[in-house]
Amino acid sequence: MAEIIQRDGTWTFDGDTVRIVPGGKAHPVRQELGEIAVPVQAVAGVSFEPDRKGGRLRLRLRGGACPVLRAADGRLKDGADPYVLTVEKDRTGVAEYFVDEVRNALLIEQVPDGPVDRFLLPGPALPVSGGGGDGTASFDGESVRLTWNWKAEESKTAGGPSTFPLSRIAGVRWMPSIGLENGYLRFEPVEGPVSAPPKYDPYALDLWGISKKEHTAVLVAAAVLVRLPGARAVPDAPEAATAPALVEAAEPAPVAPPAGDHDALLRRLRELGELHRAGVLTDEEFSTAKQAVLRSM
Repeated sequence: MAEIIQRDGTWTFDGDTVRIVPGGKAHPVRQELGEIAVPVQAVAGVSFEPDRKGGRLRLRLRGGACPVLRAADGRLKDGADPYVLTVEKDRTGVAEYFVDEVRNALLIEQVPDGPVDRFLLPGPALPVSGGGGDGTASFDGESVRLTWNWKAEESKTAGGPSTFPLSRIAGVRWMPSIGLENGYLRFEPVEGPVSAPPKYDPYALDLWGISKKEHTAVLVAAAVLVRLPGARAVPDAPEAATAPALVEAAEPAPVAPPAGDHDALLRRLRELGELHRAGVLTDEEFSTAKQAVLRSM
């Protein structure tokens, strides 16, 4: 058995499972996610990255194995990434031993490093909540609830909290705040995407990046993603990191906006093109969705 205990957290490996427990001062995303048991079949690789202060132990999962990574779509910083452990200088030898043990198990079990077609981890425990900015999102496995705070626009607060069942959700996107651009947690209703900015969208949180706590919205996205009817695990691709993370059911194809809203239809076409180039949509899915939008136009 290999074990490394650090202030950042504790990792253990018994030959079958990598067990990850966050430290008491870990990033809010890792604390809220809690203990994670990663089966060796979900692991694509492991490495130790040394630096002058010690280094980082990094577990690389097979594409699509973890719903949190899928929802984050490459946008989690190392501090929030549950599969990165900060290693102190006097524990680098232990980290290297941990790497050897995991790599040996991968060889013995002949685990492929390619993507999977289903999630191998269950995602965040329910109920789960997170967010910030102009509100908080919560999910109990059946319904999503968006509760607004005093900073939300009147167009949102006038109707009170927004509650909608899982059956009304076609997809979910999470984008952290980057630079001067706000982030968002956005749920796409089955009748089509809302054209309003997240600030005014009753299906979205507007995230400002003021605190680390806002990043916990990604956990709500992951929990919903796992439970979408017909949801599939799309391989995590670094090249897709600049496109909005859209995760939706395998069937049907993305729904076009209502006919007549020409600007929204054009935006939808551009969005579909970006998702296709990023590898999120297959050629067939892209063609089907594009035809549906063109028919609406």
